[in-house]
Amino acid sequence: MARRSGGRQARIASRKSALAEDLKPVRAGIPGGQYRPLDEAGIAAIDTTVFKILEEVGFADATDHCIEVCTAIGAIVENGRLKFPETVIRDTLDKCCRKVIMYGQQAKHDLDLSGSRVHLSTAGAAVMIADPEHNEYRESSAQDLYDMARITDKCEHIHMFQRTCVTRDIDDPRVLDINTAYNSVMGTSKHVGTSFSDPAHVQETLRLLHIIAGGEDKWRERPFVSISCCHVVPPMKFAKETLNCIRVAVEGGMPLLLLSAGQSGATAPACLAGTVAQAWAECLGGLVYVNAIKPGAPAVLGTWPFVSDLRTGAMSGGSPEQAILSSACAQMGNFYGLPTGTACGMTDAKFPDFQAGAERAYTATSAAISGANIVYGSAGMYASLLGACPESLLLDNDILGATLRITRGIEVSEKSLSFDVLKDVCLGNKGHYLESAQTLEVMQTEYIYPEFADRSSPVEWQEQNKPVILEKAIAARKEILNNYHPMHISDEIDQQIREQFPIHLPRETFGRSKI
Repeated sequence: MARRSGGRQARIASRKSALAEDLKPVRAGIPGGQYRPLDEAGIAAIDTTVFKILEEVGFADATDHCIEVCTAIGAIVENGRLKFPETVIRDTLDKCCRKVIMYGQQAKHDLDLSGSRVHLSTAGAAVMIADPEHNEYRESSAQDLYDMARITDKCEHIHMFQRTCVTRDIDDPRVLDINTAYNSVMGTSKHVGTSFSDPAHVQETLRLLHIIAGGEDKWRERPFVSISCCHVVPPMKFAKETLNCIRVAVEGGMPLLLLSAGQSGATAPACLAGTVAQAWAECLGGLVYVNAIKPGAPAVLGTWPFVSDLRTGAMSGGSPEQAILSSACAQMGNFYGLPTGTACGMTDAKFPDFQAGAERAYTATSAAISGANIVYGSAGMYASLLGACPESLLLDNDILGATLRITRGIEVSEKSLSFDVLKDVCLGNKGHYLESAQTLEVMQTEYIYPEFADRSSPVEWQEQNKPVILEKAIAARKEILNNYHPMHISDEIDQQIREQFPIHLPRETFGRSKI
């Protein structure tokens, strides 16, 4: 027993030691694409339908500027709808940016969205906070947004922070948009995604971001905030105010998420194949506009179709159909060779429980192994995006680590086949591999270990006073929020921002002293 215990202690010590980034069992950008819900004939049929939708149906409600720049490259207007012949789409696909980098404020957080590389992100516009400690839902606030950005900054397997909630304690839309971006970039040095309700707010926030970057030229070199643009009102209508925001963002060097969020059976066809085709048509229409403004402007194709529970018409983000639908959209993104984001990992549950974990795991994993470049909404979202849960970010970090491990798969080589190790154990009468040098060597590089999930035996669990995973997450959330105040933005820059913009939260909230 002593000999085995010593080996166990050595393994524990090895697991706690720092590991080089390239040796970790999972990391941002692991290639996906193993799961293919569409066969080749299905891909071809959807592709054909996408082009038919764009050429024969087109979009209502295009702005004058959109019509002007798109017709200049071959689009046509018929019966008030802007239509895109196939040649226009093909030309756009030839000149668009296919390797988008989502930059972090720190280079270690840069995300390469080329190929089928997979990254995991938060997302949402929750209007409530799911508070499991007090078993209640309450309105979300600016403080909540900053807190969730801080927690995300500590979560290894959440690679970027797209705003999770609406700051409902700020009534003025301008102040809300500015503070949403500010609170997010203050809370994490990872790439941030945000949104805007007015193009003037985009312009003003760009000035704020220039200050953080150290100048407009440095911002344009490494834009660390992207804009989430719901540029369409499904089915097939442009959102005029959002098109105006797109124009300012493109001209200001801000990467875009072109977001189509139809709901199957309501604002998209009930048949999933039709929903995939509509989502891709809507996103490609946005891509034409972006590249008509500036060829090669960085844009992610945000095919985010959602699922309706057809018994009630309510959204069901945790359904298996959501997993299939998002995975098919990602597969089409790989087919087109375009940077693609989709939404998976949401749950219909109200708090972290069995339903939440199961729905998050099977939906997020499906999207990841299908090769989605960014799986948005993969952590923290409840009640089909109505609620966000800070504690869940920590619990979901475990799930997303497992998701990435599944996505990575198994590498087969002469070394990993382990024949010599097997031969030594069997012919040397050792009986097990516990003390094999290979076991110790690969325990960190081949295996991933959860932070919160309980793998103890029932006896050990009782000896530890029967810990509850949610209680552990609540305690960890308190520890982070009490003690972790990111300092990647200096006091001097923060003060400069506060002198020019209507910042809502006091400096003390950010762990800063008054100036």
